Amino acid sequence: MSLSYTLLVTGSVYGSQSARNAYGFACALLEKGHKLNSVFFYQEGVHNGSDLVVPANDEFDLTQAWQKLALEHGINLETCVAAALRRGVLSKQEAEQHNRDHHNLAHGFEQVGLGSLAEALLTQDRVVQF
Repeated sequence: MSLSYTLLVTGSVYGSQSARNAYGFACALLEKGHKLNSVFFYQEGVHNGSDLVVPANDEFDLTQAWQKLALEHGINLETCVAAALRRGVLSKQEAEQHNRDHHNLAHGFEQVGLGSLAEALLTQDRVVQF
């Protein structure tokens, strides 16, 4: 039986293992035939959506991996807009709205409110937090 999932990622792109574990879990559930509808990045997890993260040449590029996975499987990559703004991760729209000269939300990520997470809690078979 195939289940629908949303992942809630609260760990930063680097500095903790939770985001990398979430990515591994995402790959495993897709391989098993389940549907991953969205990944919601919250708290420090919003750093996964920064276009300014540049890992060393010999390190795994987690932001790029999320982007590729989303593109291949039609997954929504959502950063909590309030958490992202507090941590300096801005979409083009948010940068303009707040009179900032630059934006750094990585391609394929979008900024949404907590309502998106609430909807996932009501509509998905499983919501798993990392």
